[in-house]
Amino acid sequence: MQPKILIFDLDDTLYPASSGVWEAIGKRIDLFIHQKLGLPLEAVEAFRKNLFHSYGTTLRGLYLQYHIDPAEYLAFVHDIPLENYLQPNPELRTLLKVLPYPKVIFTNADKNHAHRVLARLNLEGCFGQIIDIWDMLPSCKPFPEAFHKMLQRLQCPDTSHCLLIDDLPANLRTARQLGFWTVQVSENGRNREGHFHIRRVEELPRVLAQGSLFDNEVG
Repeated sequence: MQPKILIFDLDDTLYPASSGVWEAIGKRIDLFIHQKLGLPLEAVEAFRKNLFHSYGTTLRGLYLQYHIDPAEYLAFVHDIPLENYLQPNPELRTLLKVLPYPKVIFTNADKNHAHRVLARLNLEGCFGQIIDIWDMLPSCKPFPEAFHKMLQRLQCPDTSHCLLIDDLPANLRTARQLGFWTVQVSENGRNREGHFHIRRVEELPRVLAQGSLFDNEVG
């Protein structure tokens, strides 16, 4: 079989993890926690990692445990100069326009950040929907509830028709457990969790060309 819909993560998937975007956002997250909770900067990193591993995202932990306003958090942490990190990607735009499948974004960020990233990459108009953190709250990836909410919005109850393209092992692991087909995008090739692995999202046609492999579980 072949998938009937392509579901793309945003950050570190549509652009390389080595771009520096997430490092810049991480610094903004640390500063936000320092300012809002009064933690010493030297203690913030460990605190943030604990929230991330316990709640799926730092935002979800801050929201559930400290009643932080998600809108304030998202606006603050995504306030980075994307032009310093990302450039238009005409190769990817051409690829996405040619692929004969519905395509959506599924991200733990918000739509504002997604639109900024897509504009910077010159990928506007390549995706039919953006399913963001507001569509998932109080859940988020990698929790199954977030995936179920996404499927409801897509009106796609059969997960075997869905191909998730993501970088994070936890998200891919949940997707596989729910019956999705999965492609992991990872520059270094470590911590493989997807049925298929590519180093750059531009390599996706190589996976899709192997339609017969979707009848077998490939590590």
